[in-house]
This record gives sequence, C-alpha cells and structure tokens, in this order.
Amino acid sequence: MLTLSLTLLCLASPVSFGWQASIERDALGVPHIYGATDADMAFGLAWAQAEDGWEILEETLPYYRGNAASYFGRDAAVTDYLIKWLGFWDVIERDYETQLKPETREYLAAFAAGFNEFAAAHPERVTLDVLPVTPQDVIAAHMFRHLLFYGFEQSIVELRAETRQFEVSEGPVLPNTAITLGSNATAVGPTRTEAGSTLLMINSHQPLIGPVSWYEAHLQSGEGLNAMGGLFIGAPALGVGFTEHHGWGATVNQPDLVDTYVLDIDPTDENRYRVDGEWLELEAFDIDIKVRLFGWLPWTVKEKGYRSIHGPVMKTDHGTYAIRYAGMNEIRQVEQWLAMSAATSFEEWRDAIALQHIASFNFVYANADGDIYFIHNAMMPRRARGWQWDQYLPGDRSDLIWNEYLSIDELPSMTNPASGYVHSANQSPFQISSAGSNPVLAEYPKESGWPTRMTNRAVRGLELLDADPAISFADFSAIKHDNAYSPQYRGHAYLAAIAELEANNEQEAEALSLIREWDLHTDKTNRHAALGVCILLEEWQAERTGEPLPDARDTLQYCMASVRDVSGRLDPEWGAVQQHGREDRTWPAAGGPDTLRAMYAERLDESDDHLTVVAGDGLYYLIEWTADGAQKILGTHQYGSHMTDPTSPHYLDQAEAFAQEVMHAPGFHKENRTAITRQYQVTGP
Repeated sequence: MLTLSLTLLCLASPVSFGWQASIERDALGVPHIYGATDADMAFGLAWAQAEDGWEILEETLPYYRGNAASYFGRDAAVTDYLIKWLGFWDVIERDYETQLKPETREYLAAFAAGFNEFAAAHPERVTLDVLPVTPQDVIAAHMFRHLLFYGFEQSIVELRAETRQFEVSEGPVLPNTAITLGSNATAVGPTRTEAGSTLLMINSHQPLIGPVSWYEAHLQSGEGLNAMGGLFIGAPALGVGFTEHHGWGATVNQPDLVDTYVLDIDPTDENRYRVDGEWLELEAFDIDIKVRLFGWLPWTVKEKGYRSIHGPVMKTDHGTYAIRYAGMNEIRQVEQWLAMSAATSFEEWRDAIALQHIASFNFVYANADGDIYFIHNAMMPRRARGWQWDQYLPGDRSDLIWNEYLSIDELPSMTNPASGYVHSANQSPFQISSAGSNPVLAEYPKESGWPTRMTNRAVRGLELLDADPAISFADFSAIKHDNAYSPQYRGHAYLAAIAELEANNEQEAEALSLIREWDLHTDKTNRHAALGVCILLEEWQAERTGEPLPDARDTLQYCMASVRDVSGRLDPEWGAVQQHGREDRTWPAAGGPDTLRAMYAERLDESDDHLTVVAGDGLYYLIEWTADGAQKILGTHQYGSHMTDPTSPHYLDQAEAFAQEVMHAPGFHKENRTAITRQYQVTGP
C-alpha cells in the first residue's frame, strides 16, 4: 500500500520528461554535473550518487518510509513507530502539492527519476524491493534527519523512562544543552588577514561512512547555478559549499527546540484532555508495523497512536504527554537548501536563510566582497515569557502552545565584526569571536535555551585566531589542522586532577609521569597523547551525557589498561594508536576528539592493534578570495568519491593524503580539473 500511494503522489506532480545531464569525472572521480535546467542537473546528480553509493540509498529508504522493520527485522521497529507516530507521511500527502513550489516539485521529480533510471539500467545493484524512489521520499528524509541533528530523540528517551524526568514548570530558569560530535566553520575578513583577503573554512564533522557521510559534487545549470560542496547520498542539494562569489559552512547547534506538555486527562476517560477548562478528545490513529522475523516470517504489530492540539501524544505509566517541536509539519527544507546554493549575493543568501525551513544549524558565511557572517540559525519557538521551558509544561493552557518562530533578526548573529573573524565550533553563540564582537546573551529571549557550553575546538580556535592579527592562508591551514587541547579547555581541569594523584605502584608512576609531561598535542609521534586523550575523552563523554565525572583513579586505571590493551605499552606513538582508513588499509593520523583536527576513533575489532577513525573531519575546504579578486580553494575527502565499492579506484584514493593533511585544488575551476577520466550523458524517461 505504501509503494502504491507514493507512486500516485509522484504521478500527481507536474513533471517534464526527457531530462538530460552531462557528467564529467575528474582524476579523483568527483562528479561535475551539468544540466541545461536545474531539473536536468538534479537528474544527473541522482545518477552520479547512485553510481557512487546506491547501496546507501537503498538501505536507508525504508527507514524514511517507516517500513524498515519489514526489511531488517524487529530492531528497526522503533524507527518505524517514530515515523508514523510523528505523522510524516500524513503531512507529506496533505501538503506536497500545496506547500512546495512547482519548480521544486519538478526538481524533485527529476532527482527521483535519476535514481530510478539508474536502477533500471543496473539491476545488479538493486537488492531490496524499494523501487520506485519518489520525490516524497526525499522530503521524508529531510524531515527525519533534521530532528536527529538537533537532538529530538532525547525527549523521547526521557518520556520512555520508568519515572517522570522533570518537574512541571512554574518559573524561568534555563539549562545548558548538550551538543553532539560537532563541526567547525570559520570566516576571516580582510581587516584580519595578511594581504587583505577573505578566508573561509568549511569543516562539518560527520560519520565517515553511512547515510550522513559526506559526498562531494560540483553542480552546474544553464539557469545559473555553479556550486560545489558536500551533501548526503539521497539529498538533492548541497549542505555546505561554495560558488565563485561566496561560500558557507554549517555546524550543529542544539538550543531548546522541543517542548513536552503534561496533559490533564479526564479521570473517567483516558482519551479526553482539558485545555482552557474544556474537554477535548485525543485524535486516535492506528500504527501498523510490519516486522520480518527469523529472516523471512512476516508479522504485523498493531499499535495505537494519539495526537492533541499540541502535537503527538505518548501515554506512559507516569502520565500522558504531548510533544511540540521545531519544524513540526515542515516539508520545505529542500527549498531553503536549494535557495542557499542558488544565491548570487550576500543579500540573496541571507534571504534564503530567512525562509526558515531548516530547523537548526549554525551557518558561517564569507564572500569575495569581504563580508563575513555568523548566525545561530534555528526555528526557535516564540514562547510565552516567564516559564521554565526546559521543564515540562502544563498541557491545560492554550497560551503555552506556540505557533510562531523568532525571525532571523531575533536570532544570535554577527555581520562583519570589529575583530575581523567568526569561529563556530558548537559552542555558545555568544562566544564566536573576540571580546566586543559577539552577540550579547542578555539581548535574546532566555526562554529559548541558548547553548552556553564551550568546546575545546571553540576555545582553542579563538585562542589561535586572537593571537594572529595578520592571518595568511598558511596560518589558516595551520589553525584548521591544529591538534592541541587548550589549557583553558574545561576538560583540562580533570586531566590536572589525575596528574596530581600519588602513584600506588611503578606502573602508575610511569603513567602519571607521561600525563604530567604531555604538551596537550596529538601529533603522530607524540608518546604522551594516548593516555591523555583517553582521560579527556572520559571527561568529554560525562559532560555530554550529564553524568558525574568518574573517579580520578578509576579513570587512570581504566586508561592505563585501555592503552596497554591496544598497544602493549603505556607510551605508544599516537600515530600507531590512531589510524585512518578502511578495512586493512590504514595510515597514522594526528588529531583527537574535540581538537580542531577532529578525529573520533574506535577499536573496530578486538584483535586490532590500533583505533580506526570513524567520525570527525571528513570532506573539508579552505577558501581564499584575494584582494585582487582571485579565488583559491583547497580541499580533501576522507576516503574518495566512490562510497561503497572497495574495488573502485576512488574508494580510498584520497585517504592517505587525508591522513597526512595534504589538500588539493578541487576541480571547481576548469584549470584545476586535470586528467578527466570519464565524460558521459545520462537521459531520463
């Protein structure tokens, strides 16, 4: 039934036929895609993505559709429930034809057709019964991913606890909020650079494989678009990128964008709730989840879902709750991403941000005119003053059910600060530059729950930028690849506390000596970093989860055992411990968790004698617009353009250079597009 309804929706959209795109693959296999129209280009983009990562798209489509459990078993049922409980597909079916512009529907139809035509031409790549891909699938993917980026799932986890996790609000006190792995984006204006140039760092951190790992593409259209950057397989528009005139980076932000209401339930009828003294009926609906058992046996789980005028409702043993969240019922995210790529000036790009279809993300912008800009972008609810919005809200008052968002002029932002730079690394939006060049916390609504924490990447980046009044391109590259922890970083106090311990034996004495002598860097030859990084990671994980710091000696013993287990000694070279690559091809790598050279590594197999980087730095760029109008671009990708086929020459052809921090000029400018390996056309139905 789902496939049929999606097909009917697709056919209901106005579509043109005969889409055609040209694809040129450079020496690294990166696709440079051209279409006479934006829709033609979209068709080619989907085809290129399918060539390089069809398997990723195929495996993620069921999750966005809410039928993953029928493919992957009961573990996927939770995601299916969430998709249906939130009513994504009801909203898409209701609003697709009326909320999206005709040209957007045309673009999405061409994009979906690119995947379907590729699958028809390469049936050997298709292993799951997920065809056809539809434009509505693309919308559902955006709706789902945005929630996870700003931490929506945490509110659901809290509601599923055995007891109520928060009090019901009576007054205005707001918390700090947690932030995930993170990203970096930095812009430096002409007043701060050595030669009057403008600099931009685009450095969003993601997992290195899977559905939200970076894919690189260059998009050109006869309608004027010429942009290059990163996006996800299945996404029709750049998430981060640049044109000849300007560029932008994105970093995760997590202000308070989810509100939970405690419903006042009628003691005689569990499906009635009171608002403003009147009893209202919960909207009830069926949630059918098809589950594959034992590898083949189908089984359907039937659940009941509920909605109130606040939003989706969850019944628990400790109460009945409704959720209201930023971006609820919003299907136009793709229109904003497309508008950001299509903008030709700062004014047009800011107009794209003002659409406010994207629920979160900080953006850092720079252009050839010397403008730099930061915004703590969010679909921030316009909330009633004086309530503790970090706590649960009484559900019996309609004045607490917000229906508007703050405008972008009401969000923390900074244009061309006196300091000459902005630096975003998942920190407080009120400390993104030097003193006197920051947004002022007191000028923004405290009900919004703005983040106030500082990451090492923020503290260290601000230190380095503050210390250099004439930043060159080489300086900028050194800042991006800096692998040190700042003594001013929050976690350093925990490291110092462990360093002050008295040794109980010779092994502890050796370990403590290594910790005390550590220079806080994570270069590949550093023999002190393995223990130090382990200790800082323990503090980092506790801070992110809100757990108390572990006992100092327990952490010392744990890290001693962990380092010995991996390397056989307490003082291995860091590059021997941390390596970058895939399968059995790896290279030593500097950097660490929450350093500007961001590396998050795991031991993938118990037999491994090293940790393998799994997240952090991926696709990143450094861009310079010189005073005389020239543009210089250097970039690199964590692996290569082909994301799923180990036999492809582009599966791992950038990994060694990435580990060695060697960047190249991408083929955005024709003169840098050397050794073209393949040129071809793809045509739609």
